[in-house]
Amino acid sequence: MTRIYSYVVRYDSGFAPNPFYGYCTLATCKPPIRRAANIGDWVVGSGSNDRSIRRGGRMVYAMRVTEVITFDEYSEDPRFEPKKPYRRGSRKQSCGDNIYFRDDCDSPWRQLDSFHSKSDGQVNPDHVRRDTGVNRVLVSDDFVYFGGNGPMFPDHLIDQDGRKLCKQGIGRSCFDDPQMIQSLEKWIRGMGVVGYQGPPFEWISLRG
Repeated sequence: MTRIYSYVVRYDSGFAPNPFYGYCTLATCKPPIRRAANIGDWVVGSGSNDRSIRRGGRMVYAMRVTEVITFDEYSEDPRFEPKKPYRRGSRKQSCGDNIYFRDDCDSPWRQLDSFHSKSDGQVNPDHVRRDTGVNRVLVSDDFVYFGGNGPMFPDHLIDQDGRKLCKQGIGRSCFDDPQMIQSLEKWIRGMGVVGYQGPPFEWISLRG
């Protein structure tokens, strides 16, 4: 059964999700969604309505999960080599989410210098524990990412119980209403765009 997982992207930096190099990936944060989502499910991120952001009600991204892999597979797959962070590079290089690796399956996880490291580049054990507690990376080559310039969610995207697809506040929502899923897919396909469409909100705010 196809499901939709909806949540608020509180920090839209290009890190989680990471929409670059032809794939949208969710490799860090949101462990409950990474644990539950399967191939064919949709993950939908909406903007935050925090006073400093004011993007509530707008789509940040939507990805249909096309692969689910482990951190070991993510680290070793040459397709995802560009997603390993280079903190002194461009913004896109800096926010890479392919950050976890280990010598073998019995060794502890190691962490590349990244958005989830400490400010001095050292390993942040809290993030390591939280991220790797769910050894699943969600991958999509069927996605649209608007970042800080996404469209408003239409009012008709509600389920049979009247719950809106667009998440507000903390936590996540899960939907399995076939009509809502069909409506979401029709809306997304009707946009006529795919893949990366615009920069993360945090990049836009830095310009100001």
